[in-house]
Amino acid sequence: MPQRPTSVALARRKSRLRPFVLGLGLLWTMGAGAQSLVEVYEAARQYDATYLAARAQAESAEFRAAQAGALRLPTVGVGASSTRTETDPAQGPDLSGTAHQLALQARQPLFNRGNGVSIDQADKTLEISRAELANAEQDLIVRVAQAYFDVLAAQDALNTARANKTAIAEQLASARRNFEVGTATITDTREAQARFDLAGAQELAAENELRTRQLALDQLVGRSGVTPQPLATPVTLPTVAPADPEAWVARALESPNVRRAALAYEIARLETEKARAGHLPTVDLMGTLARNRNSGTLYEAQRTAGNVTNASVGVQLNLPLFAGFAVQNRVKETLSLEEKSRNDLEAARRSVSLGTRQAYLGVQSLQAQVRALEAAEASSKLALEATQTGYRVGVRVNLDVLNAQTQLFSTQRDLARARYDVLVGSLRLRQAAGVLSAEDLGAINGLLAR
Repeated sequence: MPQRPTSVALARRKSRLRPFVLGLGLLWTMGAGAQSLVEVYEAARQYDATYLAARAQAESAEFRAAQAGALRLPTVGVGASSTRTETDPAQGPDLSGTAHQLALQARQPLFNRGNGVSIDQADKTLEISRAELANAEQDLIVRVAQAYFDVLAAQDALNTARANKTAIAEQLASARRNFEVGTATITDTREAQARFDLAGAQELAAENELRTRQLALDQLVGRSGVTPQPLATPVTLPTVAPADPEAWVARALESPNVRRAALAYEIARLETEKARAGHLPTVDLMGTLARNRNSGTLYEAQRTAGNVTNASVGVQLNLPLFAGFAVQNRVKETLSLEEKSRNDLEAARRSVSLGTRQAYLGVQSLQAQVRALEAAEASSKLALEATQTGYRVGVRVNLDVLNAQTQLFSTQRDLARARYDVLVGSLRLRQAAGVLSAEDLGAINGLLAR
């Protein structure tokens, strides 16, 4: 008889207090400074309701599997009865009496194919719950990373908007001075003023976006004022390894999603086997130990008065002969459901393969975009310097300077966003392949500023 994992669940309960206390301590210290990605993830594991619900569901599956295992074990029961018999004969002796009985009954299954299949199904269901918990953990990792880098991207966008506004304000002040001394027209001043007003509106929008992203991150960990650590400079993004999409697809075929569909197919096949077991006999070992106490003229006449102890052991065989074609129709039903599960498994494999390839191509595209934006940033800096020089010597107008400034700051904002997208995209690729774990956050954590 396979050992049930109930003891594992009990051990988890005993050790559950330790991570809870650690999580509380972590949340308590989160206001002291910036928090790393790993710290935020550990806090989210102790607070996120979606993940905690999945973990509780997985723990309950262990006890459900243990319930199925009880079908192999004996059942023991105690029964008691008290019977009073009264007669009122017209002639002859009065036969009355009282009988008390206390019986211990036991049953041990010897052969029951249906119960055996039910136990196998429970074991498969337990594996499904573990695969679902693995999915929940991977989903939490991605959600934490997404919320973490969304805040950093919003901070970068706000800093860029403020820097752009400051540069435009300087250009506006310069245009006003030049207009006052007669070296520039009112058009330069009005163009700079219009850009300054637009920059103010963009700054307000960036502030609101940052507040929204901050609230999402705070809700994920259950504490306000979480401050993510920015990326260390110079930024070095990790490469995707292996650099072959088919290698990632091969990994994905063992992912929790595919494993869950494969286990569901196995359960459906076992259900067909259990339906066919409706034609098979069942054999049980029966045992009874009874203590009787009889008194009265009835039992005296039967010579059974007093205390009597009875014990019996036997084997009981039950063989179904006809059940109105219920078994045959049940088998046909389970065969159809088995075919459905087989197609669900094939659909899961195809979906995972497609999703993995798309995630791989997405990361490759984002990495190329980062390289292009890095080149664009360098070019935009040179273009701004040249435009400012041309403006000072009179070959460029104020609008050219404003356009060059806006282009540089927009490129810097998009570059920061693209870098964060690469990091999150790499996690999504590993999630699609089913190999994402908390250790992957440690690698990204090393890219953050200390």
